[in-house]
Amino acid sequence: MTSNEQSSTTPNNFLKTIIDEDLKSGKHSSVVTRFPPEPNGYLHIGHAKSICINFGLARDFGGRCHLRFDDTNPAKEEQEYIDSIKDSVRWLGFDWGEHLHYASDNFEQLFQWAIFLIHKGKAYVEDLNVEQIRAYRGTLTEPGTESPFRSRSIEENLDLFNRMRSGEFPDGTRVLRAKIDMASPNISLRDPVLYRILHTPHPHVGDAWKIYPMYDFAHGQTDAIEGITHSICTLEFESHKPLYEWFLDNLPVPARPRQYEFARLNLTYTVMSKRKLQELVQLGIVSGWDDPRLPTLVGIKRRGYTPGAVRNFCEQIGVGRSDSWIDVSLLEECVRAELNESAPRAMAVLRPVKFIIDNYPVDQAEELHAPNHPQKPEMGGRIIQFTREIWIDADDFMEVPSKGFYRLSVGGEVKLRFGYIIKCTGVIMNEQGAVMELHGEYDPASREGIHTADGRKVKGVIHWVSAHNAVTAEVRLFDRLFNVPNPDKGGIDYKEYLNPLSVVSIPAQLEASLASSDSETRYQFERMGYFRQDPKDSLPGKLVFNRIVTLRDVWSTNK
Repeated sequence: MTSNEQSSTTPNNFLKTIIDEDLKSGKHSSVVTRFPPEPNGYLHIGHAKSICINFGLARDFGGRCHLRFDDTNPAKEEQEYIDSIKDSVRWLGFDWGEHLHYASDNFEQLFQWAIFLIHKGKAYVEDLNVEQIRAYRGTLTEPGTESPFRSRSIEENLDLFNRMRSGEFPDGTRVLRAKIDMASPNISLRDPVLYRILHTPHPHVGDAWKIYPMYDFAHGQTDAIEGITHSICTLEFESHKPLYEWFLDNLPVPARPRQYEFARLNLTYTVMSKRKLQELVQLGIVSGWDDPRLPTLVGIKRRGYTPGAVRNFCEQIGVGRSDSWIDVSLLEECVRAELNESAPRAMAVLRPVKFIIDNYPVDQAEELHAPNHPQKPEMGGRIIQFTREIWIDADDFMEVPSKGFYRLSVGGEVKLRFGYIIKCTGVIMNEQGAVMELHGEYDPASREGIHTADGRKVKGVIHWVSAHNAVTAEVRLFDRLFNVPNPDKGGIDYKEYLNPLSVVSIPAQLEASLASSDSETRYQFERMGYFRQDPKDSLPGKLVFNRIVTLRDVWSTNK
């Protein structure tokens, strides 16, 4: 199916149009893309967009997508990040097959190409330090100044560069620079650095190297080595495109990839800067990279978001070239839509108050049947025990009901979900006026409907659990980490916008069936939202459930 055929049913994706034209014109006979993360941190929801684009395009056009680590800076890269990135790509449902690559696998070839540039008089060894190089580079309105070392002979440059490789010089004392144009209006072309000295072991190639290529030097050439046809990146790399093409023009590369840029994902109520995410972790503001409040893929996975919902979200937002903000509510709605179809139902009382049914036998227990999904009988059902003492939610009781309150009050009646109609006859409060215990009666003839024995109709239906076999669990109510849409807007420290209620932990009472739940199953706690057992902190006998998402967007309704 071509992109034109897809356009009527799928969001805009200009990249599909480009690939369509390239294949029809014969420019390419197949499509090869790549997802090329730097292994210096954990992936976040913005990376998910790139993963879905690159792997999705390869899938849609019968090509292949490589997973490649652009691992050119061992000072910031770790095996932990490499392993996490692999897991996240797999979690999203994509497979690179045999095409797992590392830029570091090409270090020898890149070194030889640097030698090639020196021989052509297009690269030189620089002795200026970092601050001096920055000062010599000029500004957006003023041209740069040529380095006094720019005119070194080819022989001297070759000698110094080989000695840099052998580890003769300390870190920061020399770099290799391309000789392009210090007066170029594009600062990226003002003699960019190609190599720097780093006496740091590398997570993939060990301590074999004492110099490492810069990202800009390694990226395009690695694309060419791998035969990438469409090198897709975000718009912040657009200004680097002339440099990407300069390297391909001036080196004997085996292929000629083309770079295309798309708008990055900006998501409201969060930050996605690696530096700021790392700061939140290091300051202990969040519990770690997998904190369920973070936009990291390990965080949203732990919270309970599904890979299908994330893929659907990335499909819905489309692929364009204009930067825009996507409201996090769209992501949340994608999660709701999937879980509404797939999540079995259960009852959980998050703010438990005991209700004692005085006219129910003390030692009696009934088995009530409840479907696991109201619209899907094929998902089966479960048994709920009904006893004299039950837990109801404190929010479902008002001593003196306000207008429109159809739940429980003194003298009022409600229907218990899957159970009987009950009537409150009394309330016990402590000295502070907090409800400690409720008393009432049930109507034995009301099990099958919302009418009492004498035909009165009850408007309210509430959830409940038996106090006899309820499961006590910690429930974590996760919310948005920040209380403004754009905490990263500048002018004020983004941490000033942290939401103090982004997580609330409460003891709750759950129906007995949840005692045997597992962390892979997401549940809809009826009337409460979608929840899953925390895969890290939950233990047998000490269950912890995370709220994945509310049943509806409470932020928009509270505006």
